Amino acid sequence: MSSQGKQNTQKQEKIVSMFDDIAPTYDTANRVMSMGIDKSWRRKACDLAYTYTGRDSIDKIVDVACGTGDMMDFWHNRAEKSGIAIGEIVGVDPSNGMVDVARKKYPKFNYHISKATEIPLEDSCADILSITYGIRNVVEREQALVEFNRVLKKDGLVVILEFMKNENPSFLGKIMNFYTNKILPKVGGFISKNLEAYEYLPNSIEDFSTVKNMQNELESAGFEMLYTKSFSMDISTLLIARKSK
Repeated sequence: MSSQGKQNTQKQEKIVSMFDDIAPTYDTANRVMSMGIDKSWRRKACDLAYTYTGRDSIDKIVDVACGTGDMMDFWHNRAEKSGIAIGEIVGVDPSNGMVDVARKKYPKFNYHISKATEIPLEDSCADILSITYGIRNVVEREQALVEFNRVLKKDGLVVILEFMKNENPSFLGKIMNFYTNKILPKVGGFISKNLEAYEYLPNSIEDFSTVKNMQNELESAGFEMLYTKSFSMDISTLLIARKSK
């Protein structure tokens, strides 16, 4: 393995270890910090994806970086509301701690402990693959996008919700950035007793990709962009793309 490869592996292992540590308090901290606003973004992602598929039955949905399982439950509940039959919902995450919480909350789903770059599923098996507030924690992101393409069926959808880097924030955006960078880490650190983890999370947004770069990376990985929209003063961005090759 090259020196760069070793550095990437060590960085990824450190991130996974951090999530293992905060897993028991992760849901509580998230609910306090987001005030539940993320629920509307998740509903929008699921409903739009189901509309783009145009089908009343879906064989398999894979949620990468599934964490404590909330997005999987949104896929399930929104399908029920829309009268869509789902064969299987699968969660993939490298953190044993997070998946342990998910299994207890949502035992009806299936789980794999694995990195986003090494999904233990066969080629062309999934109709939808989602990753919600997790792609910025994937060190080898471009490799992961290629892996997403491999797992998806022809015309399958990749659905990404993420906090993207905003190079030209508005005045309100600057206020929100202050809140995200200075206030939220202290709240999350107090609840989890791990200030370092919640200082990492806003820093990871600043170090992450812009929306345009993310679109370019998806297209390079064999996807055709269908939908891009930022919500709530550009805090969160939804991208939906179809496997084109």
